[in-house]
Amino acid sequence: MTRRTVLVTGGAGFIGSNIVARLCEDPAIDVVVCDRLREADSGKWRNLAKSPIADFVAPEDLFAWLAKRGGDVELVIHMGAVSSTTEPDADKIIQSNFVLSRDLWEWCAEHGRRLIYASSAATYGDGSLGFDGRDDIESLKALRPLNAYGWSKALFDIYAVREASRGRAPLQWAGLKFFNVYGPNEDHKDRMKSVVAQIWPKVAAGDGVKLFKSHHPDYADGGQLRDFVYVRDVADIVGWLSDNPQVNGVYNLGSGRARAFKDLAEATFRAAGQRPDISYVDMPEVLRGKYQYFTEANMDRLRAAGYVAPMTSLEDGVEDYVAGFLATDDPYR
Repeated sequence: MTRRTVLVTGGAGFIGSNIVARLCEDPAIDVVVCDRLREADSGKWRNLAKSPIADFVAPEDLFAWLAKRGGDVELVIHMGAVSSTTEPDADKIIQSNFVLSRDLWEWCAEHGRRLIYASSAATYGDGSLGFDGRDDIESLKALRPLNAYGWSKALFDIYAVREASRGRAPLQWAGLKFFNVYGPNEDHKDRMKSVVAQIWPKVAAGDGVKLFKSHHPDYADGGQLRDFVYVRDVADIVGWLSDNPQVNGVYNLGSGRARAFKDLAEATFRAAGQRPDISYVDMPEVLRGKYQYFTEANMDRLRAAGYVAPMTSLEDGVEDYVAGFLATDDPYR
């Protein structure tokens, strides 16, 4: 058996741990995780408890570890990031989301390794330029993100495309613009959890739930539209990319279909066997000027690159998440 070593940064986080679980299904892959677990009571370590990882690296030791053991690494999957769209420390954001990404890009390029990294739909800003997923330099430079998080991700997409055009790219490179991902292993994210995870305790208790009112005349309360993508699909696409080193570029990763937050909440109630009970509250002022009312991933470029598996529908994804995880005594993947 030919063994492969894959390094996953942010591998104990929500998306990262699902990717780790997917990779660990292959006995030929040794998965190394780089992350911080924080306090034991936070439960973040449980995201990895079912995955037989080969090694664990603290972020501050990453490049020392690569200098010592990087010869075994075939692929770096870089999911580590400051992911809060309301993080107030822009220096922290740029160091984590751009500088570290740049350093990993350079290491992979210098050593002939492959890199798959997390971008974000937040790069699209208010969506007025669409969500078509073009990755030519002019299209990327035209985007105007609404917050520092989105800007940091957009900045690295531009860096990656520019470096690739200059012949200074990793052996494979692929950036994934994640839309609204939901699914198991997000409990540690607190207020950054998906709406499904946030409303589940109320739904499970038989109580009503509250969603944000719309503050846009074109959208009804609960009618704000987002592209919700099940994390299982995300992990499958990353796994597919790891098996297809000829695929390079920046790609959208969503379901390809915008759905209302009301649809998401109703699906959660139905998965619990209950009638929907939804009311609406004002959106906090701090969010109103930075809020995306519509996102929908154009998946044509990823399809053209060869990914043909169907995406999970909102109803099927929520049903799987609730029945397989949230409603069980062990909600971790």
